Amino acid sequence: MSQSIFNHIRVVLCQTSHPGNIGSAARAMKTMGLSQLYLVKPAQFPDAHATALATGAADLLENATVTETLSEALAGCAFAIGMSARKRQISHELVNVREAATRASKIAASQPIALVFGTEMSGLSNAELDCCQLLAMIPANPEYSSLNLAAAVQVMCYEIRMAVLEGKLDVPENTPELATNEALEGFYAHLEDTLIKIGYLNPQAPKKLSERIRRIYSRARLEKEEVNLLRGILTLSITPKKHTKY
Repeated sequence: MSQSIFNHIRVVLCQTSHPGNIGSAARAMKTMGLSQLYLVKPAQFPDAHATALATGAADLLENATVTETLSEALAGCAFAIGMSARKRQISHELVNVREAATRASKIAASQPIALVFGTEMSGLSNAELDCCQLLAMIPANPEYSSLNLAAAVQVMCYEIRMAVLEGKLDVPENTPELATNEALEGFYAHLEDTLIKIGYLNPQAPKKLSERIRRIYSRARLEKEEVNLLRGILTLSITPKKHTKY
């Protein structure tokens, strides 16, 4: 389900002047699971510099769609978000990127949407923003809000991924086998016996200290292998060491 949503999200770069930014943007996209790259009238593309900076995301460059106009790049899209580094005197609703990503992910569940980025020097023009339904900003430091194009793409793609996956980490499940109650009781008995033998625990009144030790290990939720490891340590701790003769 999440992959189909990602496939419905286009990243549209308008009139990119430096090919390196295209490659870096492709890399940013791929790390977040997005692959639909659209380029509106790029100054230089294809370009070796773009491929070099893509670093493993060259397939996105090879499959990129190049158009002459933004309208062509948005063909078939149900929703377009225009990215801006500054407030505009226009009627578009302005939200932060997190809110924009939440809205976009809901629509992308069933229809294609686009994240539209302007040229490096001046961003999106008012005419380009007229092709969008929402304006989004990264709430950067107001005293220094200049952000590289690829960095802005990375931030927005990250927010999209977080919205789609609801913050869940996409990691393989590898649930370790926890120690059984019998194994734990065997360990506690072994530990108590060892502590008595080394003189740390008073055999006449072991209860209070033993209860505290139990609480410590209970919080650790010991795994089966960890109990075996600890019991091995206990065994060696009271076994006389053999000295090697030279």
